[in-house]
Amino acid sequence: MKTLILGGGLCGLTLARILTLQGEDVTVLEQERRPGGLCRSQTTKGFTFDTGGSHIIFSRDIEVLSFIHDVLGENRAERVRNTKILYKGRYVKYPFENALSELPKEDCYTCLHEFIKTLIASEKGEYQNPQNFEEWIVQTFGRGIADAYLIPYNTKIWNYPPHLMSAHWMEGRVPRPPVEDIIKSAVGIETEGYTHQAVFSYPVTGGIEALIHAMAAPVKENILTGFQVSSISGQEGQYVVSDGTRTLTADRIISTIPLQNLIPCLDGIPDEVRKAVADLKYNSVMAIGIGIQGTVPPYSWAYIPDAGASLANRISFPSNFSDTTAPDGCSSILAEITYNEGDEISRMTDADVTDHIISSLSSLGLFTMDRVIATQITRNKFAYVVYDLDYIRNITTIREYFKNRGIPLVGRFSQFEYLNMDGIIRSVLNFVHGQT
Repeated sequence: MKTLILGGGLCGLTLARILTLQGEDVTVLEQERRPGGLCRSQTTKGFTFDTGGSHIIFSRDIEVLSFIHDVLGENRAERVRNTKILYKGRYVKYPFENALSELPKEDCYTCLHEFIKTLIASEKGEYQNPQNFEEWIVQTFGRGIADAYLIPYNTKIWNYPPHLMSAHWMEGRVPRPPVEDIIKSAVGIETEGYTHQAVFSYPVTGGIEALIHAMAAPVKENILTGFQVSSISGQEGQYVVSDGTRTLTADRIISTIPLQNLIPCLDGIPDEVRKAVADLKYNSVMAIGIGIQGTVPPYSWAYIPDAGASLANRISFPSNFSDTTAPDGCSSILAEITYNEGDEISRMTDADVTDHIISSLSSLGLFTMDRVIATQITRNKFAYVVYDLDYIRNITTIREYFKNRGIPLVGRFSQFEYLNMDGIIRSVLNFVHGQT
């Protein structure tokens, strides 16, 4: 059987690797000059930055974590998480609910009081199922933690109001913190949240793209880059795929590309399916790398919920992930800004965005502007899936159509699910296991 995989990001390459090692005839079609998607890296003046935003390797899924570790082999460094949240000018511990004693006393009291009130109301059955993401936040953490951190941060990263987002995707993703941990946190007894990422991995050399190269090793001769799919014809059993110049045939195709890019390649799409795809919401992200002479704080990454402090919602410190990501005597920061095409941020020039990041982060005490010796910026159109209130209806229509058409959808922007790297690999494993 000849298989064409549309898209050479982490999902497409993982799928190609597994199918190839199982003896299948697989070709990957990637529109960019090199594969990797959001998991690519770039080196500028000796500084290596991940161009799709910060990536680290962790997972609750032991099978997936072992798979990634095996693929990377010895090119893997482990780090203990040291992550912060910028709150009222101070860098407090992450997760926020594990840092209550570090807040001003009034804020600590409000967060603790509102959490306990919410817990009691929940246990008495006073809440209905949350109708949106904001309601889920308040019902899980209380109004204090919600207003202090979670609502402003999520408003910023999603670039979309939480009260207009669905709550369905949080089920099983983030549990209510134990009341014992909240009380300990408030009185200053050390607690640790999200323990599955308390120790994480990162490639020693090559940035996160090292994982892409390792994943692609068994299939690198079967990756066709610079191939932007423009048309797909045929039905299940025989497909013809073209980029307008070259044409390939296959017994099946598997799509890992964004639905928004897949739909224009196909004829006969019903209007309701086209509309459902057009109505899906997503964010773009700018990744701005800053190379610095000297040191930075020993943080892994930091969240910036305050819209007035910086346009960046998250900053990471690649030089703290691996000693090879910056030249000797230097360090680095990677800032991420979410935006949507046509909004105010999207209209800023690369130079203006970079200047803003340097200025705002230096104002936050992370470095002085005279220490900046390298910069880099990348814009990624498809970055985050946004679960609006119409998401479930739209995605149900889309998936049912492609299931009937015999075109499997695998991965973040093909399934249109907010999947981390481990979730993407799990989606591949589930697909492969479902075939057997």
